[in-house]
Amino acid sequence: MSLYIGLMSGTSLDGVDGVLVDFWGGAARTMAAAYTPFPDDLRAELMALQSAGDNELEREALAANRLAGLYAQCVAATLAQTEMKAADVRAVGVHGQTIRHRPELGFTRQTNNPALLAELCGIDVVADFRSRDVAAGGQGAPLVPAFHRDLFGQEGRTRVVANIGGIANISALHADGTTTGFDTGPGNVLMDAWIGRHQGRPYDADGAWAATGAVIPALLASLLAEPYFALPAPKSTGRDLFHPAWLDAQLARLPAAAPRDVQATLTELTAVSLARAIKQHAPRADAVYVCGGGACNGVLMRALARELGDAVKLETTDALGVAPNRVEALAFAWLAFRFNERLAGNLPAVTGAKGERVLGALYPR
Repeated sequence: MSLYIGLMSGTSLDGVDGVLVDFWGGAARTMAAAYTPFPDDLRAELMALQSAGDNELEREALAANRLAGLYAQCVAATLAQTEMKAADVRAVGVHGQTIRHRPELGFTRQTNNPALLAELCGIDVVADFRSRDVAAGGQGAPLVPAFHRDLFGQEGRTRVVANIGGIANISALHADGTTTGFDTGPGNVLMDAWIGRHQGRPYDADGAWAATGAVIPALLASLLAEPYFALPAPKSTGRDLFHPAWLDAQLARLPAAAPRDVQATLTELTAVSLARAIKQHAPRADAVYVCGGGACNGVLMRALARELGDAVKLETTDALGVAPNRVEALAFAWLAFRFNERLAGNLPAVTGAKGERVLGALYPR
């Protein structure tokens, strides 16, 4: 066996997904999975660290230590579902928690303490996957298209894998074997922030609140006028752009609106921006497979299906044999595997890097 654990805590800041994967023989067989939620105070601190603040260097270091502890818990919970021990695992691939992503300035920052994680779990840790791509002139994101091609690509067919996490991104797996991909814009990040502000809930379960509202055409048009949507790929984005203050600035230009109508409009924004990106960059796609938390939002999925049209089959990655909430963690297990084999983990056509690069940094056990 060739065992790796992948860990992912994404832009939605809800918790840590972990998977144990066997890459023996070139396959990717998931053996176990676990989820460890963030405590409310850690989630609040990670959210606060998205912006400059007092004493942020110390605060970030302390948050990174706590995050490493949660990662170790998720590793232990994943292994506990099997007969495997830490010594059986070749490496843990861990993304860390993005708190700044500014590739245009030459840096990206993922909060993490991989040295502490290696100490806590007794397994080699591979981390900091984005930095080498950025150093090579790339966006450092999205990193998952290479993995999507390896796992989900099918010769002679054009498929799109759409990840709807906090930020949405697509991997267009073209029939000729080429792959393109980029961040399309907000996924759940604005919907989560809005329902948190007005109802104190972390997310809109199944889009139930959005379903009670009506889309505001003027607001949707204003949101879609954001210049990011018109930028050519390669491109990537995050909370550095799509944050509550950005939304508030858009709302201030228009008449006051009912909060539930704003929620409906934010859901529509994600569906429309994602569908437009797919139609532009993969016009011959016959199937779109959704992963990430957005796959569980029925209102969003129906809006996306409507925008894509009847000619495009819309399903979750369950149809390809991988649960939507496991895809990204599996991707970082794959990236750790690629690192150990000294194989490239990026796609220059996606990120804009000067060439293929081995991604990650090793923290031995």
